[in-house]
Parts: sequence; C-alpha cells; structure tokens
Amino acid sequence: MKVHAAQGPGGTLVDTFEHWQELLDATYVRLLADRMSTGPFSGQLENVRCGEITLSTMAAGGQRVRRTRSLIRSADDEFLLATVLLAGSGRIEQDDRRARLAPGTIVFYDSARPYVVESDGPFRQLVVRVPKQLLPGLDTRTCTARPLGEGTPGAVVSAFLTSLSATARAGNDRIAPFASHVAALITTAATAAGQTERAVPPPSPLLERILEYLYANSSDHQLDVADVAAACHLSRRSLYRVLGADGLGARLRRIRIGRAQQMLLAAPSLPISVVANACGFASESGFHRAFRRATGQTPGQFRCNARHEIGTPGQ
Repeated sequence: MKVHAAQGPGGTLVDTFEHWQELLDATYVRLLADRMSTGPFSGQLENVRCGEITLSTMAAGGQRVRRTRSLIRSADDEFLLATVLLAGSGRIEQDDRRARLAPGTIVFYDSARPYVVESDGPFRQLVVRVPKQLLPGLDTRTCTARPLGEGTPGAVVSAFLTSLSATARAGNDRIAPFASHVAALITTAATAAGQTERAVPPPSPLLERILEYLYANSSDHQLDVADVAAACHLSRRSLYRVLGADGLGARLRRIRIGRAQQMLLAAPSLPISVVANACGFASESGFHRAFRRATGQTPGQFRCNARHEIGTPGQ
C-alpha cells in the first residue's frame, strides 16, 4: 500500500494505518494498533523535546493500541506516559483498572506493564513520555488508569503541559530548562491520582451500568432523571447517591460535549445545528453556550482549529 506523508512545521501527517503504526512505535514505545472504523484514515503527530522528555500532539481517527507482554520483554527502556485528552473521548485499561477519558483529563500509564488505550472516533490528545529514571521513588502502580480532571492537581498540570507544548510548536525551542519542572509536576499529579483513588472507591458495577446507559441514550434531548432511574431500576434518590457530587446533569453534559467534538472532527461539513441535535441538545444556542463553557471555544472555532491542526492528507 502506498504511503502518503507530509513532514513540516505541522508534524508528520499520514493517511495509511500501516504508516501510522510505524509512527506510533517510533514516537512512544512498540505497540499493536488497530483501527476502530473503516474508510479513509488520517492521522498527525507533532513532537517536541524537553530534555529527555517528549511531548507529542496527536490527532487521528478512532484506534485501539495495546502494549503486550511480549513487546515489553523486548524493550530496554521504561517510561511513564501521561495523556491529556484535548478532544473526543477514550478509554484506558491497566493494572486491572478501566477508566473513561473526557476532554481536559490527564491519565497515566506505564510502558513496563500491559495496557490498552482506545477511542471510538476522532480525537486529539497530548502525550508526554517521561523516562522513569527521572521519577525516582514514584510507585506507578498506584496512579495508572486513574484520570484526574477539573478541580484536581491534574488540571493545573494539564494546563502547564498543554501551554508548554503549544509554545514549543509555535517555534520557541528553548524549553529544555523546563524538563525538571515537567518531571516534578508529573510526579505531583501521579501521586495525587494514587492518593485520590485510595480515598475514593473504584466505580461500582451499578455506576458503570448507569454510565453505559447515558452513553447509549445521550442523543435524546428529553432524557431526564426519571428515564435513567427507570431504565436502571433505581429510585431517583438511589440514582443520585450512586452518581455522587457530579450528579446527572454534569455527567450527561460531558458525554454530549465529547460526542459533539467527535462529530465536529469526523464530519467537517456537517451543520452545527445537526451536530447539536444529534448530541442531545434541545437548541443550537444552548449547544453553543454549553460547548463554549466546557472548551473555551465555540463549536465553529473548535472545528476550524482542529482542521488547521490536522490538515488534509497529501498536502
């Protein structure tokens, strides 16, 4: 299969999955990658160095990557990887834990143990690869597959890493002095992830069932507490108790915004009003307000910026 690739200021752009697999191996660690959908494929990786640390901005279609025991046995180096999801949604599994990823969250995984990271549709993310020798004393088994989001130390670290990567990609290559700060912040956030999980029990099967229902029915703009409670065979009080402080509205809104981001990336010509309706928003104006509050951009700005970053294969 012929490979089309463009190397330039915007990074490496590919439109064949075989080339994408090679690019992932060269950028991170050796992986097994599978597509999550059929049709044309486009992906882009843009890397910047910060001393021994690599920051990579990735934009691609749905994929599933696996780090297997056989690949681990053949590796010489060990890394802690931190992913900040910028758009779309995803899932991660490592150390007998599974977690969903939403935009703005940061999550850690260790190249020395098997893991799976997947996204059903288009996504953008920042991946920070840190050699484990720069993180002395950190027990990575306590922090993997435990996302940190808004209101946690992870939000501060995510903002710093995203800003640092953007600064370097804009042409300022003098970021090497920040390497020790990056390692220290990664250690702080990873430690917080482990401590948070020790205080908060893992998601219950009942919560997983509720979330699955929300994902499956988020396109229904009339979905309410009564519908969810009835479908999950719970009273309203029990439903709120299981959902915790986030409640139904915040969780459903995050799911809908994540789905909208996927649609905006996957279908650049689809009218905003159609995206709003398909993602469960009762009006286009309500969608604009919710999207801007969650992402800091309007849907149109998000689509334009994403199109600029991903580019067009073959150009």
